[in-house]
Amino acid sequence: MPERVGILVGQEQSFPETFIARVNAHPGIVAELARIGGTPETFQARYRVLIDRISHEVPFYRFHLKAASLAGTYVINDPFWWSADEKFFGYSLAARIGVTVPRTVLLPSKSYIPAIDPQRSLRNLEYPLDWEAIARYVGFPAILKPADGGGWKHVSRVNDMGELLRAYDESGTLVMTLQQFIDFEDYVRCICVGKEFILPIRYDPRRRCYLDQEGYLSASVEAQVLDGAWALNHALGYDMNSVEFAIKDGVAYAIDFTNPAPDMDVNSILPKHFAMVVEAMAGLAVSCVKEGRRNHRGFPFGEYIDAPRRRPPGHAEGFAARRTV
Repeated sequence: MPERVGILVGQEQSFPETFIARVNAHPGIVAELARIGGTPETFQARYRVLIDRISHEVPFYRFHLKAASLAGTYVINDPFWWSADEKFFGYSLAARIGVTVPRTVLLPSKSYIPAIDPQRSLRNLEYPLDWEAIARYVGFPAILKPADGGGWKHVSRVNDMGELLRAYDESGTLVMTLQQFIDFEDYVRCICVGKEFILPIRYDPRRRCYLDQEGYLSASVEAQVLDGAWALNHALGYDMNSVEFAIKDGVAYAIDFTNPAPDMDVNSILPKHFAMVVEAMAGLAVSCVKEGRRNHRGFPFGEYIDAPRRRPPGHAEGFAARRTV
């Protein structure tokens, strides 16, 4: 029986079709658009590897992928970690592993759902916020944006305290971050595959398009970009990601780097980059099949997957026998 590789996709066309064809060129492996239906709590995994490019929009897929991972499927990217990850954690992690990021402050929501009683439910929340200290740390101009990214929505540039407070007052129940504005001279988006393949491409965030240009980075800035992207992907554990850097005064600031379903459309990333990315993703999928890779390393349940009836060390007598009335 051939090993199966499945891919879950949304509206994209060019990448899934080309990826499937490239993987199918390898003997003994069959790649296809994954088919997922009603899922019992225990089931035999249909796929050895699943490439996830849509579960952030279709929750049913995310739930299924977690169960598939338990059943032995290697999911790219790990659905357990993807569910837990968010942008502000990424900034905190980057700063601790030596990757330069803009100064960033996490802000509590301006307002809450009716079930939240401000007098009781928010007793742990500092109020009022020390806006002067926050502004001194971040500086103006700054960017106010949702802590979970928000996909370019609800993003405001604020130039002074008045604009900051007005924008914050309009943010509603969103958890926001205030971030140092980097008036960049250049911008790079790296498409990353398998933690090791890093393809830096010049990018224009204002027009939201890739640029087919070479030699635009100095050797020192290119080293910052490649080293930073490598460190972030290894620390975050992503096999498929994009990492963005804003370049200012010879410093590469990591701006956005938790994008586990990066744009891989041929019309976006341009044909020559597309060919390299497809080859890298196909090679990764084939390697995962041949190596028998598994997810959920480090999670407590991981040690029980292959031996579900084994009791923890030191509890050989069983829990039932140790109950007290």
